[in-house]
Amino acid sequence: MKKYLNLIIGSILVGFIIIAAITSFFWLPFDPKSLDFGVQLKAPSSSHLLGTDQFGRDLLSRILVGARGTLYVGIIAVGIALTIGSLLGLIAGYFGGFVDEIIMRMSDTFYAFPAILMALLLAGIYGPSTVTAMVAIGIATIPIFARLMRSSTLSIKNLPYIEAARALGMNHFQIIFRHILPNTLSPIIVQASLSLAVAVLAEAALSYLGLGSPPDVPSWGNMLREAKGFMNMSIYPALVPGLAIVITVLGWGLLGDGLRDVLDPHNNE
Repeated sequence: MKKYLNLIIGSILVGFIIIAAITSFFWLPFDPKSLDFGVQLKAPSSSHLLGTDQFGRDLLSRILVGARGTLYVGIIAVGIALTIGSLLGLIAGYFGGFVDEIIMRMSDTFYAFPAILMALLLAGIYGPSTVTAMVAIGIATIPIFARLMRSSTLSIKNLPYIEAARALGMNHFQIIFRHILPNTLSPIIVQASLSLAVAVLAEAALSYLGLGSPPDVPSWGNMLREAKGFMNMSIYPALVPGLAIVITVLGWGLLGDGLRDVLDPHNNE
């Protein structure tokens, strides 16, 4: 049971955030963009369960909508990194030699561009937006998946069943996608979950700096940026999105650790 504890807790926390995001499509207590200057910076009450911000907007409604955006950005960004990085890692690990050297040196180059720096570059060209944040986080995360997939491919590409597939006349495409890829999915799944935690933090940081979601979008990073000037009047506009980020990052992190414990064959001995 102890081995599954992280997986269970992580699944519960992530499930809670997913339910919140889905709920935002069907039910919101108030319009998240509706201003009501009669209830500015109110503490949690029966009418506003999580309180209100400096414009009288309902924090619960904005948190629910923010959960939707956070999951959307995180999943798309990690999806970009996983798809491109895994493909590059497969090719580098399988063919080796000059191909491996070129891809890995490209990967090293991407390490010099963290998500925030990449977002600054893209924002300067295309302007800050949610798409800019997704692409920046995705590109910055590609090297992680590329190196992980390359390592996994190198460890199995010369195993007997791969040699048998070559002897049977299978081409490179068949060997890579029918025999190598399915046997490298476990570490990739774990890394994807852990990368989602990083992507949530990166998205919040980019929005906080004005490089992510537009100011009128109720993202958690935007909520923190707007609340920083009112901390001495009410803590709730900053506390609520801050806790939402903590719960989400903790959930994805524990889920990734739990998946690693379950999928790692050394832990099952």
